[in-house]
Amino acid sequence: MSFEKSKREFLQIGELAELTEVSRDTLRHYERKGVLPRPARSAKGYRLYSAKAVERVRLVRRALAVGFTLEELARILAEREQGRLPCRDVHALAVSKLENLDERLREMGMLRGELKTIIGDWDERLAKQSTDTLGHLLETLGHSSESEIYHRIKASAENLLGRKRKVK
Repeated sequence: MSFEKSKREFLQIGELAELTEVSRDTLRHYERKGVLPRPARSAKGYRLYSAKAVERVRLVRRALAVGFTLEELARILAEREQGRLPCRDVHALAVSKLENLDERLREMGMLRGELKTIIGDWDERLAKQSTDTLGHLLETLGHSSESEIYHRIKASAENLLGRKRKVK
């Protein structure tokens, strides 16, 4: 799609989809969710998007990529369109998303350590058994490791939440 088409007054859905590298279904979904304004319609009922829709879709894609939801974006964009200034809310949401990501990374690190331990145990078991014997490796998960993983993650999350409350 040429740059000239993006500068026209109106774009049809296929043109907008091509320019923004999203599907037509995604554009319709964005309309339903309220992050893309409903377009004008041609006499034949075709969607006619303004050239500004290109930048809106690109903004939405970038925001989704860093963790914003369509619902959050719809609320923020509606506030902006009503003349409000949602900048501090956007910042607070981003900070919250970073904190959640950090927490998930910690949990994943714990899971990684547990999985390495489990695999080490399985390596020892497999080294001791013959190749024609069933090892029942999955059954070993229910004994202690699974419970330990759950309790360690839960304790980590509770500790993190406890520290956040004290800081505030």
